[in-house]
Amino acid sequence: MTPGDLDELRALVAEGCRVLSARDLAPGILGHISFRVDDSRMLIRCRGPRERGLAHTTADDIRLVGFTGEPGAAGELDGGYTVPYELPLHSRILLRRPDVTSVVHAHPRNVVVADLAGLSIMPIVGAYDIPGAVLAHGGVPVFPRSALIHNPDLGDDVADSLGDRPVVLMRGHGLTSTGTSVQEAVLRAISVDVIASLSVSIVSTGGTLKPIGAEDLADLPNLGAGLNVGAAWRHEVARLD
Repeated sequence: MTPGDLDELRALVAEGCRVLSARDLAPGILGHISFRVDDSRMLIRCRGPRERGLAHTTADDIRLVGFTGEPGAAGELDGGYTVPYELPLHSRILLRRPDVTSVVHAHPRNVVVADLAGLSIMPIVGAYDIPGAVLAHGGVPVFPRSALIHNPDLGDDVADSLGDRPVVLMRGHGLTSTGTSVQEAVLRAISVDVIASLSVSIVSTGGTLKPIGAEDLADLPNLGAGLNVGAAWRHEVARLD
């Protein structure tokens, strides 16, 4: 991978962080995105000496580090940059899931509210959000602890809860989503947050959550990555402006 490739990826990871903030999935200074570079290194949002939160993430905040937290190249952690406390959340999932390229960790309020209220992420919508309906139909597991994932053992516990699914909720904490790209991982987090937000609103107005029928689910077309990821991502980036 060339330095130019790394620069493009740093910019993409930073853009993903800003999208998370714009969607209120990562308010304040909490949350991070990683991207697998090779079998032992990742790009990840690090803590900088002038931390201003995810909404203000720049490519300079995205550093190349080893899976155990060491600099991934000379100078990567110079200037007062430090890896996130929850680096093991990323590294253990990336090690355990070779199909995953990007990991997103965020703190969406309504995801936390829905889970603490006992509301599962169900496919309650159809054409409203087709990728979200398909994701929810497959099941969204829950990591039952509210711990900070600061060591490999806890990282493995989260990976165990995630299993082969794309997203795991984290009780009293937030969510972790995965994807083959930064775009896919962020968009999956957004879909889960949308369903959680709708669920909270429905229950708070006295409604009952019911998944859509099997016939409707089967009738939802796959509109393809050009729309589900490409156009959807361009829309998220345009919202930043």
